[in-house]
Amino acid sequence: MAQAGTDAVAQAVARLTAALDEGRPVAPVRDLIGEHDLAAAYAVQRELTRRRLDGGAVVVGRKIGLTSPAVQRQLGVDQPDFGVLFADMDVSAEAEVPSGRLLQPKAEAEIAFVLKEDLTDGDLDVARVRSAVDYAVAALEIVDSRIASWDIRLTDTVADNASSGLFVLADRRLGLDEFEPHDTTMRLYADDVQVSEGSGAACLGDPLNALAWLARTALDFGDPLRAGQVVLSGALGPMVPAPPGTRIRAEISSLGEVTAVFSEKRDA
Repeated sequence: MAQAGTDAVAQAVARLTAALDEGRPVAPVRDLIGEHDLAAAYAVQRELTRRRLDGGAVVVGRKIGLTSPAVQRQLGVDQPDFGVLFADMDVSAEAEVPSGRLLQPKAEAEIAFVLKEDLTDGDLDVARVRSAVDYAVAALEIVDSRIASWDIRLTDTVADNASSGLFVLADRRLGLDEFEPHDTTMRLYADDVQVSEGSGAACLGDPLNALAWLARTALDFGDPLRAGQVVLSGALGPMVPAPPGTRIRAEISSLGEVTAVFSEKRDA
């Protein structure tokens, strides 16, 4: 299968940049880079990341997507994907999630790992990444798509920074000697009505499996995981819409609760 050329990658970058600059969703980019060309999709993501870094953004970690077997089947893939987390995406300290920064937000409950060691060499298996985790917290990932109506395939979401938006981290920290990520259960509520549930096993069988996959993949890409970084390890259950005014709350066993209140207005 022929890979997309540099012109196609540049056009996809331009299309997604327009969505960011103008605050409006755009058409999918798979018409430019194809539905299965992961190399081209990550090339788009890297260029968008480079532009953000040139503008002063700071990388604080990564997010893992497509950890659900059901979603993988839907998109015709057999592996997760990843995106970059920037410091300004962390809205944990904000009283409200700024709806104005989002186009088509949805929320999902996750376990976030914070690393105490670099993952730059050796056998990056589950045992190794477990030893590199400083602590874990309950998290809400606020996913968002610059692609109109969430009409995405694999290359669309990868190019669009794995459909990243914002994230919220809870205060309570637990070490991995205090709980097992794969044993967690999750309930997600919108305005106090349960709308989703799941478990650690829904995330590649164990969120640590997802972390190990990311550690190996990031190293292969030449940008390994580093001490102090946050890793959103993947959804524990189905994501749900999060329009302005919604209060989203997740309960994750052992880790406790994490809540996000979305501002009523879309004023950024």
